[in-house]
This record gives sequence, C-alpha cells and structure tokens, in this order.
Amino acid sequence: MTSILWLRRDLRLADNPALAAAMDGAGRLLPVYIHAPEEEAPWQPGGASLWWLHHSLKALDQSLRARGSGLVIARGDSLEALRRLAQETGAGEVHWNRLYDPAVIARDTAIKQALRADGLRCESHNATLLVEPWELKTKAGDPYKVFTPYWRRLRGELDGINAPVPAPEQLPPLPDGVASLPLDDLDLLPRIPWDSGLRATWQPGETSAVARLDTFLSGPIDTYADARDLPAEPGTSRLSPHLHWGEIGPRQVLAAIRAAGRDGERAEPYVRELGWREFSHQLLYHFPHTPTEPLDPKFADFPWRDGAADLLEAWQRGRTGIPIVDAGMRELWHTGWMHNRVRMVVASLLTKNLRLHWLEGARWFWDTLVDADLANNTQGWQWSAGSGADAAPYFRIFNPVRQGERFDPTGAYVRRWCPELAGLPDKRIHQPWEADAAELRGAGIDGGRDAVTPVIDLKSSREEALAAYDRIKTGSPD
Repeated sequence: MTSILWLRRDLRLADNPALAAAMDGAGRLLPVYIHAPEEEAPWQPGGASLWWLHHSLKALDQSLRARGSGLVIARGDSLEALRRLAQETGAGEVHWNRLYDPAVIARDTAIKQALRADGLRCESHNATLLVEPWELKTKAGDPYKVFTPYWRRLRGELDGINAPVPAPEQLPPLPDGVASLPLDDLDLLPRIPWDSGLRATWQPGETSAVARLDTFLSGPIDTYADARDLPAEPGTSRLSPHLHWGEIGPRQVLAAIRAAGRDGERAEPYVRELGWREFSHQLLYHFPHTPTEPLDPKFADFPWRDGAADLLEAWQRGRTGIPIVDAGMRELWHTGWMHNRVRMVVASLLTKNLRLHWLEGARWFWDTLVDADLANNTQGWQWSAGSGADAAPYFRIFNPVRQGERFDPTGAYVRRWCPELAGLPDKRIHQPWEADAAELRGAGIDGGRDAVTPVIDLKSSREEALAAYDRIKTGSPD
C-alpha cells in the first residue's frame, strides 16, 4: 500500500506523528509539499518566510533522500494535487499534521471530507503543540483568556506529555514514476537579493534546529531568566523560526531540557515561554477573528491616527530617531528576527506614541520575520495594543529611553545597529537629542540637534495616547 504524507509546517523527520502513521504498514511512502499560499489568505507567507521555506524544503529533501525516499513538490490547489497523486500512485491513505490558522482549518476540513468521500483513509495528527487548543478549559468550560491560570493548568499536564519519537533510520521508497517540480520553480527566493543578512544569521533545517537547541542547553538556558531581556547578549534560544516551520517540535524541546538535567528552577522561565506559545495557539483557535479584529470590542472604536504614512515608514525603516526602536527595526530588516524585549518596545511606540493601528505592525512583522507565526504575531500585537487577552493595559506605555537604559546599559545593541550613533557616550546613546553640541561633534554627528530629533515627542504623544484611550474607556463623544 502507498501512503501520502502531506507536509506543511512540519518539516522534520523526528517526532513527526503524521510520518509515523503514514509509515505504519505502508509499502511505499509519498512525502509531498504542495505550494498553495493563496489558500492561507489573507495571511499568505511573507518574503522572509518564503526565504526560510525554500531552504527548509531543500534540507528536508536531503534528509529524506539519505533514508531512501525524497520530497515531491507540487503547486496549485491542494485538494486537486492530493487527488491526482492518489490516482497516480494508487495511494489508500493520506496523513498530515494539524495547523491552527483559521483559513487552514477551513481548508483542511473540506479536504478531509472530500478525500474520505473518495474512499481514502484520511487522518490528521498533532506535531505542533504540547496539547491541543481545545483540551484545556476553565472550570466554566470556557477557553482561557488569562495566561497565569492557563499556565498553571498546562504546567500540571507536562509530565504526561508523550515522549518524542526518533527519526526513522530508513524510509519506504517513493512510488514509481511520480513527477516533482524543481524547488526553484516555486520562486521562493527574492529576485532582487536582499537576503544576505538572513543567510549570515540563519541555517534552516532540522539538523540546524537540533544544533541550536543543543547550544542553548549547553549554558544559556541557565541564565535565561535574566539574559533574555538583554538584546546585546545571546541569551535566548532563537528557536522560534525552527518551531514555526516544524523543524523541531515542543515535545522535543521539553524532552531535551529534561534529558540535559535542566528542568529545574533555572529552566522554568524558558519552559513558561513554551506555555505562551501554547496559549497563543489556544486563543487563535477559539477566537479566529483576532488576526484582524480586537479581542476587546471597545478597541473597535479606538481613534487610531490616520494619514501618517511618513510616521509608519520611519518606524518600518528604523528612522524614528529613537535609538532602541531604530536598532530593533534595523535588526529585523537585516536578519529577519528581533529580540523579544525590543519587539515589545517597538510595538508600544507604534500603537501608543505614534498611535498607528496594531495591524500595521502585525503586517510588517508578518512580511519581515522568519518566525512569522499567526498565533504568536496576533497575540503579541494585541497584547501590545491593549486589545487582546491578558493584554498589557493600554495605559502601560513603554518609555523607550528607559527601556534602552535598563536593558542595553552600555548601548552595545544600539551601537551595532545604529552605527551613526556609536561615538556618543553611554549616557547619551539612548537619548541623543539631549547631547550638547560638543558631544555631537565628538561623535561625528553632523547637523547638530536637528540630526537626532525624534519624529515624535515621547511625553506629549504619551499624553495624547492616554486621552485617546479615555475616549473609548468612558464612551465620551469625539
């Protein structure tokens, strides 16, 4: 019998339940990736995601070939492609791992019904999460909207999580005569090369994901609780893109932490971050409107600033004049990633000081992040804007100067990404507009104070943001 393994964002061989199920009793195995980004609208993969996908598919094909198989690549309507492959190979079953984006859930449900109607055995599996989004509920039977009780409940479930399954040493061969598109035909890489920073920073693929985890467990996890907030330090795991593309799964991460003897108090803050990932997926599943609409309905009437394309572009390009923000946005543009502490700072500035709609930020992150994940992106932006579950209160407005001074005290992060400010003394690096003429000249900054004036006044914009919030909080007229 031939089994079809439909691969999507589960690009690994270890701990892949759909692969294990497809291999069970199969004489032939057909691993297939079907490129159909329009089926994920309105959140089709952005440029950085497509770059990662190209290299991840290439790495997966190499792993499959090393085990006697290979990756078949198709493009177009997913149901039509699966039907065609089933007819060509005489396949009797199709297996895949579940995804939780609203558009994908709708598509997969329809495909499962259609294939079963065709007489195929069709099963989906969980490779993405520690628990399914529908498994944990409050005592009232509702989905959780606050992280702390959710985490308390999830924490109690972790000992019962199934151990990850190793990658198979050998795979059933491909069916004879199955045609595959060349990977380059998918046009995933940029036609105008802008990806040198991505290539210098990342190596997609399952092998690299495991190596990155090993590096993290060799030491950084012990200081994660403190170092995770320091953007100039290598204090985080940087596993987020590998987790998003399923090159490694959360069960593997949890098991590796335990196997390394790092599952005590020092590891708790990092394991808790895995809990935030689960929480975000739970929210997306139960509140599928939240990628475009606020969870808190009163924010539907929030007076976001209109007609401020210049401010949005300054934020996107890292030209706001606020060093920690500009450093973060430039890191994002160059590497496809941004430190999480800085993500919160830049999001606060956009949604509060600039008072631009959080969707503007969500869309920019979606296109530029290699770890662009709909659940995490939605939760992060709604949290920052004050409109989501367990959100930071809108009146909690990060002061980017204080954030920089606290978490980048020597200015190392700012100096790396904003080299034009590198000559400023530490006491001025996060607020160069306070430097005197001599300090500016000494730093080689031409143009005087005008050259370092931010696009927005932090104090007055904070007051305007709070006034805007009062208008929806009290229901007063415009």
